Amino acid sequence: MASKHGDSAQDQSAVAVDDPAKVRNVVLVGPSGSGKTTLAEALLAATGTVPRAGSVTEGTTVCDHDPAAVRQQRSVGLSVAPVLHGDIKINLIDTPGYADFVGELRAGLRAADAALFVVSAAEGVDPATVAVWAECAAVAMPRAVVIARTDHQRADVSAEIAACQDQFGAGVLPLYLPADDGTPSLIGLITQRRFDYGGGYPPVVSDPDGEDIADARNELIEGIIAESEDETLMDRYLGGEEIDQDVLIADLETAVARGSFHPVIPVCASSGMGLAELLEVMAQGFPSPLEHPLPAVTTPDGAEHAAITADPDGPLVAEVVRTAVDSYVGRVSLVRVFSGTLRPERPVHVSGHGLAERGHDDHDADERVAHVYSPLGSNLREVPFCVAGDLCALTKIGSAETGDTISSPEDPILMAPWTMPEPLLPVAIVAKTRSDEDALARNLGRLVASDPTLRLERNAETHQMVLWCMGEAHADVVLARLRAGGADVDSEPVRVALRETFSGPAQGKGRHVKQSGGHGQYAVCDIKVEPLPRGSGFEFVDKIVGGAIPNQFIPSVEKGVRAQMERGLRGDGHPVVDIRVTLVDGKAHSVDSSDAAFQTAGSLALKEAAAAGRVALLEPVDEVSIRLPDEHLGTVLGDLSSRRGRVLGTEAADVPGYSVVHAEVPASELLRYAIDLRSLTSGAATFTRHFSRYDPLPDSLAGAATG
Repeated sequence: MASKHGDSAQDQSAVAVDDPAKVRNVVLVGPSGSGKTTLAEALLAATGTVPRAGSVTEGTTVCDHDPAAVRQQRSVGLSVAPVLHGDIKINLIDTPGYADFVGELRAGLRAADAALFVVSAAEGVDPATVAVWAECAAVAMPRAVVIARTDHQRADVSAEIAACQDQFGAGVLPLYLPADDGTPSLIGLITQRRFDYGGGYPPVVSDPDGEDIADARNELIEGIIAESEDETLMDRYLGGEEIDQDVLIADLETAVARGSFHPVIPVCASSGMGLAELLEVMAQGFPSPLEHPLPAVTTPDGAEHAAITADPDGPLVAEVVRTAVDSYVGRVSLVRVFSGTLRPERPVHVSGHGLAERGHDDHDADERVAHVYSPLGSNLREVPFCVAGDLCALTKIGSAETGDTISSPEDPILMAPWTMPEPLLPVAIVAKTRSDEDALARNLGRLVASDPTLRLERNAETHQMVLWCMGEAHADVVLARLRAGGADVDSEPVRVALRETFSGPAQGKGRHVKQSGGHGQYAVCDIKVEPLPRGSGFEFVDKIVGGAIPNQFIPSVEKGVRAQMERGLRGDGHPVVDIRVTLVDGKAHSVDSSDAAFQTAGSLALKEAAAAGRVALLEPVDEVSIRLPDEHLGTVLGDLSSRRGRVLGTEAADVPGYSVVHAEVPASELLRYAIDLRSLTSGAATFTRHFSRYDPLPDSLAGAATG
């Protein structure tokens, strides 16, 4: 990402808004390829924010400025593009539609007060979009639907509207319909006016030319009246009274703002059709930050704090919704101000959810805001302040990471975090050279700090560095960013950490006797080894009698046994677990015995017991919970069986038509499950996993596991 400072072609949207009532934060939601970024580009051009609309295929759009987005020709990160409609500032929050980047979508939902669902007129409605709609409905977030790509050769606006009504439920009705003559024109169902975009944006307004909109208009009016607080309105309408347009529009705006009515607007980005109508819906129908409920807050130590409101004069409370690292200016934090006013050249307090876990010495830190910027994609335009409800960008706030709260040092505050998905695809990475290792160490911390859906694991048993990602596309972006930062890295197969244990009792003698002149080494110990139940760990029992081994050397034997358990018995480094070792006999020398000698003897005794007995490999088993549509249940259960999984049970999910499957599956069978499950269910299923226990690895697989 290459951020630049300075003026854009039209910097009206960079003017600082001083009234939260004049701000609209709108997140664009929809599947990849539905046209969200293209729509944002068309709105930027239509409002004069940019001189001309960019192209996704040419890599010239404002929102898809990340090199990975240009290369993949799809959004891979959240981006903000403000536009002005009259005196209303609309912050368009463009989010990726691909499932791997759902963390960016979650951040966008957090920063927004309303959602614009963008669906293609040629593609239908995918299950993932329906799931996000249900999440928004659960918190009554205002929503509208854009039927995009209406100029596609397979576009069917009527069928797409019907699909949205079927999938999204009640309250989804069109405000406009395309004209029957095939021109880029819309017919307003309330105003009964024709908006002709044949000459581009803005439209030419005229009377309809013979279009039959009576049925659609009646359905829309009845839907609006049903949401009206005037209980007499429906009776008057059914009695034949013509309801005044101003009354209908006022009731429509109220219903949209409270999230109970969802207008549908057909839009064509290339011709500009529907852009004026969409801007009007966002400016007049969507709520301002003053009307949106705010997250709960506490003090950084968890104590109660008074609730906040979107008051520019209130206590400063802002949240970092995204963090990026820019090659020009360093760390860039995208911030939503919820309360107060953020000003440059002022000290701020950064409170985080686990700053210490992420490498900081303290849970909180004080910083100084040098400049406040209005972001336009990668372009940062300096502004004098950012008022409650608005979005801005800050640079060089070193301790602030995604999800952290920015407040006043005099009144530090912590906001409740939003839910982020757990990364479930492991990717093992290795640097090619020593210099690459240095570059990798420098860049990994930045990447993990900027992406909450990326988790770094340094596995002490397999000696691998593992990045847990959301999917292949996410992993591809992460690796590309590491390489762009100067670290030449490769991926390698992920190794699963196995364990070893004894399948039955065994005996071993450890004899370490060396006489090579001078001080010798003498230690002999006899042990018995018994397996313990899974999860029992290690027990050491001393049954020496008669002083065969002096008391001071008995802990040395245990230390040697433990050291060998950590190294493993087969030479492949798998630790030994769940055994009891009993020291039953031994010999010592009054001069040549030592702590080191008995440690060596203990190690040798365990190795001899392993050679005499039977050692089994253990593999980790995870418990998984899979949430999926019922129509995919049979396919998923069959797939679990092929992965040596054991189904524990199935129950109804929180949404009709969905189930949750609980199963136990070996961890080695889950390495690519994030990808495979998405393929099996067309992206409609999700899963969680956590470690359960270790179980014996089947003999047929043990040979392959040990190489």
